[in-house]
Amino acid sequence: MTLFRVFFVDVLLQIRLLRQDFLRWFMHICIYGGFMLLLLMHALDKFITQPLFPGYFPTLNPFMFLRDLFGALVLLGIIIAVYRRYILKVPSLRSRGQDHYAILILTVIILSGVLLESSKITSYSRFKEMVSEYTVAADEEELRTLEAYWVKELGLVSPQLSGPFDAATLEMGKEAHEMNCAECHSRPQSAFLSYALSRAIKPIALTLDRVNILAIFWYIHFLACWLGLAYLPFSKMFHIFAGPLSLLANAVMEEGKSLPANVATREVMELDACTHCCSCSVSCSMSAAFASIGNVNILPSEKLAAVKAFITGNNMTEQQLRLLRQGLYLCTSCNRCTEACPVSIHLQDLWLHLRENLLQRGEPELLALTPFSYTRGLGRQELLAEDYLAPLTAAREAIIEKWGEVAGPDRVPGLKPLDQEFKSSLDLSTQASTFSACFNCQTCTTVCPVVASFEHPQEELGLLPHQIMHACALGQRDLALGSYMLWDCLSCYQCEEQCPQGVCLTEVFYELKSLAIKQFAEKISQKEGR
Repeated sequence: MTLFRVFFVDVLLQIRLLRQDFLRWFMHICIYGGFMLLLLMHALDKFITQPLFPGYFPTLNPFMFLRDLFGALVLLGIIIAVYRRYILKVPSLRSRGQDHYAILILTVIILSGVLLESSKITSYSRFKEMVSEYTVAADEEELRTLEAYWVKELGLVSPQLSGPFDAATLEMGKEAHEMNCAECHSRPQSAFLSYALSRAIKPIALTLDRVNILAIFWYIHFLACWLGLAYLPFSKMFHIFAGPLSLLANAVMEEGKSLPANVATREVMELDACTHCCSCSVSCSMSAAFASIGNVNILPSEKLAAVKAFITGNNMTEQQLRLLRQGLYLCTSCNRCTEACPVSIHLQDLWLHLRENLLQRGEPELLALTPFSYTRGLGRQELLAEDYLAPLTAAREAIIEKWGEVAGPDRVPGLKPLDQEFKSSLDLSTQASTFSACFNCQTCTTVCPVVASFEHPQEELGLLPHQIMHACALGQRDLALGSYMLWDCLSCYQCEEQCPQGVCLTEVFYELKSLAIKQFAEKISQKEGR
């Protein structure tokens, strides 16, 4: 029952997309619905339509009308896609080569199909082939009246007859048509797209017929279809298969109960289910960081391509890996990307698993000491104790190795004169400057979950939150930066919410960490002589 509901509601009607944006939903329904119906009714007619409808001919109604209707839906969807992507330029909607190719291939397939059908309507050579095949017993007069009837009623462009025709000729032509042609030819006016285009090309129809334009359009249509089919497994268009599978799989898989192998299989499948609609990037809470840093791997929709390249074993340069790491580590684990995904890709789980994979490679990652450790800490029961501590230890050792004078509670330096420059550097933001309002009530330390997790917190963390605020007020740079508390902060904001003075402790910690990293980098540069 769950699978049936998900298939009907999320796969066919795409209600998830409708809840986000009506225009996007309408565009996707037009392209997806129109293309799939064309594929089933027209491209696979020998396997589906003919067995279901024994009297089927593509030139009979309602099939001729439906073919144009489905093609018009796809064209309408393409027009909306082009408008959104190239004219409206929806924020965070980024275009890659695959997006351009998908739009181009679909456009060529549909337009070449419509041009092919409109040329068939006007083609005199096509008419003569039909006459020679199906009207072998007709005399010259009967053929003349039939041709006149087709010119008048079926859009044929004849080099010999152009009308107007008398009623008797048309009546005789109608009888010949019903006797020889009506069984497999309906009036083409119902094919509204093809017929309208055939009236537009009517003045040059004979010239087009002489250069055998039918064969040219047929080859273009045929090759575009095969190109689309060959490109399908390597493009975003593969989501027409992987997307529904992802939705159905996620509907029956339960969090924490599925086997690791099944979860891994689902995640591999989800890599191909992405439609690159950028809903995740629009909702991403780190999009402001992308605007500042410019690393596209911060945005979930773009990061997924790099993740796919990494997982499939493509050779990535050190620079590409560094950008991927930064995109993964700066994620706040807010889960908005997963909630926004219309095909239910578990993006957050994907980021977490890949981050852990990269961390276990043993390379020091200073961002392991930042807020993303909060989510990692919540899931520490899923990791071995040594695996959980390894990246934190490596990052701390890297700081101690390069900047030992201020790192570690066992190296807390003594008091020094007021460092006014350091104190002024904390006034970069309005929130950070609130440290001066602290009167050491210790509420922040009392509610801090990090402090509460240690039996002897001061031995493990160095200065506690309220003491760090006091060190800032006294301009004691080394004391403030030398506490492990600074790096173990989970950014849960409990201290800020409870502070009676409105001190933005988390923001002060951010400023201190930024200052520490900046000085760390400067020290390395000086050491390397840069």
